[in-house]
Formats: sequence, structure tokens, C-alpha cells
Amino acid sequence: MRNQHVSSPVCTPSRYSVLTGRYASRSQAPAFLNTTEQIGQSLIQWNSYIEPTKEKTIAHHLTDAGYRTGFVGKDHVIYTPGRQPLSRSSNVEDPEIQKIMEENRVASETAIHRAGFEYVDRIFPNNPDYNGSMTLSVHNQDWITEGALNFLDEKDDRPFFLYFATTIPHIPVDDHRSWDADRRATPNGWLENAPDVQPDSDSIARRAREHDVEGKETIIWLDDAIGALLDKLDATGELDNTIIFFFNDHGQSAKGSLYQGGAYDPSIVWRNEPWPAGNESSALVSNIDFTPTILELAGAPKPDQLDGISFLPILENQADSVRDSLFFEIGYTRAVLKDNYKYLAIRYPDNIENLSLEGRQANLDRMNNNLTERGRPLNNLDPMAPFGHMTPIPGGQDAEQGAINSHPNYNDPDQLYDLNTDPDEQVNVINEENMSAKLDELKALMQSYLDKLPGVFPLENGR
Repeated sequence: MRNQHVSSPVCTPSRYSVLTGRYASRSQAPAFLNTTEQIGQSLIQWNSYIEPTKEKTIAHHLTDAGYRTGFVGKDHVIYTPGRQPLSRSSNVEDPEIQKIMEENRVASETAIHRAGFEYVDRIFPNNPDYNGSMTLSVHNQDWITEGALNFLDEKDDRPFFLYFATTIPHIPVDDHRSWDADRRATPNGWLENAPDVQPDSDSIARRAREHDVEGKETIIWLDDAIGALLDKLDATGELDNTIIFFFNDHGQSAKGSLYQGGAYDPSIVWRNEPWPAGNESSALVSNIDFTPTILELAGAPKPDQLDGISFLPILENQADSVRDSLFFEIGYTRAVLKDNYKYLAIRYPDNIENLSLEGRQANLDRMNNNLTERGRPLNNLDPMAPFGHMTPIPGGQDAEQGAINSHPNYNDPDQLYDLNTDPDEQVNVINEENMSAKLDELKALMQSYLDKLPGVFPLENGR
């Protein structure tokens, strides 16, 4: 799918949309609802969790359709009451710390079970840097893969759905904390023995040298994981009856923004014989479309209140497209895309727009203290620098720096781009006279999306 995008380009809201088929502004998680109430505007960040007692996931729908469902790997999307934070200096040999880690494991698995998943194992609640002790803050793809293979090995006549969420290629990217890390380290503590389901780090390093792709070892590690799953499906005779959706939760070059570097995210829908439509499609699709597509493939009833549209007609060569526009939301920004023109709006509520110098400095200090603790460089020291699109942090949050540094019109409250001639979104054409009709069209389109969603985004009453 060459023209696939994500609706919200950071992990939590993006995964929300994948697993529900809904925009993240529909989240019922307390953190999201409380923040929205406090600022008087819908604010999509890392707060739009799935509240499994109030919201249905694809796993609920597939369970009702007779599927067994599995979840392994990175979570960071299911609302999990009862988790206790651990400091980065936690001593994982301390029995009290071990007790908390075990309680946290149970809390995570319980929440994911409530979200409709029957099999839950090998959970990273967040990215490695945020899971507690720095001693264990490494990637362990082998451990995640082993959990997935165990699920595929289960003897069960029901069809299956497996959500296989890797932590790579997210940071940390240092060799000793990713592909060359100690594979006994997990968020739950140390394993007695490392998993033996993928080639070891020596093999990865050797293949990188042989194929002149040194620096891409983490991608080889991910490739090995997918290979292990395909080999298992082949061995169990399920390969010809399995469909794989392979996708990322956001682009990396402009993560945390609605520019193409954050929202544009081509994906693969694979099966072991050609799709009638061929090998590629340029049709517009969103990650909110995954759930309705998978449900239609499974022959499951379509639930009410889905924002996504099944693109099975495209795969089956019954239609060239299923939508002519896309809507995006993150932080204080919203955007729409149609006919390769994108309109983007930034709207800060009054309490953010008029934040005092002391408030600005406090927000900046909190981020810089976190970066220092993690050994990361500081991006900004000026409390009067413009805010990010996603956060009220002067100079932007760490994850926003790619977009800030590569887009000269980042701080313009209204932006219009012609992606036909300006795919990197460098020239804001909003004030060009021949663009007034296109601007009116896209503003009306954005308002039509906003009218269908909960919360507030003051499109016509912004700064």
C-alpha cells in the first residue's frame, strides 16, 4: 500500500487507531478525558489509551467471530490501572523491586486480557527507556518472537489473530542496547537462559559486513523475527491460510507532526499468493482502515462506530479506491489531505497561548531534566521559543525535533502545501491568490471531519 498514512503519528494514538478502527480523539481513557477537560480542547498525545471496559478492540470483534487472539510485544496503548512506576536507578536484584515488577507484569497482562486478547505474553509496557531500571532498558526481539512462536504452536482448531508488536526499530538504537544487547534482559527481570529462536548477534554482525549494510543490524534483527514467524507458519501448514499486515506506527523523519514525514507510512498486506489487484496500490488508506479490512477478511460483522473503511475491495481488484481524503490529528494540530493538497492548522487554547514565563520555564525544565537523566542532548534552553505541535514545551518535545528542524513554516498557524510540487512541505502556499478556493475546500473538509468527532478544535477561532 504505497499511499498509506497514519492518523496520529506517535505510538499510543496510532496503535489506538489500528486496534479500534477509530480516531484517537474517541479515547475514553481517564488521562485523555481529564486533559481535554482541563485545557478545553481535544489533545492527542501519549494519553489516548484504549479503556477496555468502555471500548471494543479488534480482538473483541474477532473473538465473537470465533477467533483465538494473541498479543505479544510492545503495549503502550491499553489503559492499565495499578502499574507502579520504577525509577531508572531501581536495583532489579532487590526483592521489593522484583515484587513490583511482577505486580506490574500481572497488571499489564490483565488489562490486555480485558481488551479482548486471549493469549498475552512477553509485554513491554512502553519503550525500553521507560520500563524502569536502566539495567534492563534494552530491546529483546528474541524474547518477543519466542512468545509469538509459542502462540503459533498452540493446538487449537480455531482461526487466529496475532498482534505482534516489536519495540525495534525505536530508540534506544545503540548496538549494546538493541541487537547486541544481553538477550536475557526483559522488562520483568533477568531470564535464566536467553531465547534460542533467532540468529545470534555474531550472525547479525557477520551478515551486515558481508552484505555491506553495517549500521542496519537492527533491521536484520527485525527481518529475522519475521522470518521466524513465516518459518513457523510454514511448518504448521498455516502459511497459505494466513494474511500478514506489516506496518509502522508512524514515520520517523517528522514524528509527532502531521507532515508527511510523520503521517506517510507505506505498509504491506501479504499472503502466499498474488492479490487480484497485483503487487502495489497507490490508493489512499489510513491505519484506521486496518480493523474494518481485517474484519471483512475474517467474515466478521462490521461493528458500529468505526471511522475506518475496509480496503478489501482494493486488494480484490473490485475498486481503485475507497476514500478520497484523509484526516489527521495530533496535539494542537489537525490536517486533511485531498488531491495531494494538505491543509494543516495549529490551535493552542488560551491557557497555553498565554502561559506565563514561569510556566514555560517549568515545562522546559521538566523535559530537559528527563533528557539529562536519559543521557540525551538538550534541544533548547530558551523558555520563549515557540511551542511544539504536540506539546506546550518551548522549542518542542524531543520527539518533535525532526519536524521542527526540517520544516521552515513549522510555527505558521495555518499551512497549505501542494504535495505534487512540494512533497517535503517546504513552501506554505496559503497566501497565494490562486489557492484561495483550494483552501476554502480543505477547511470545509476538515470541519466536516471535526463535526463527526468528540471534543473541540476551534478551526475558525484560532490565533
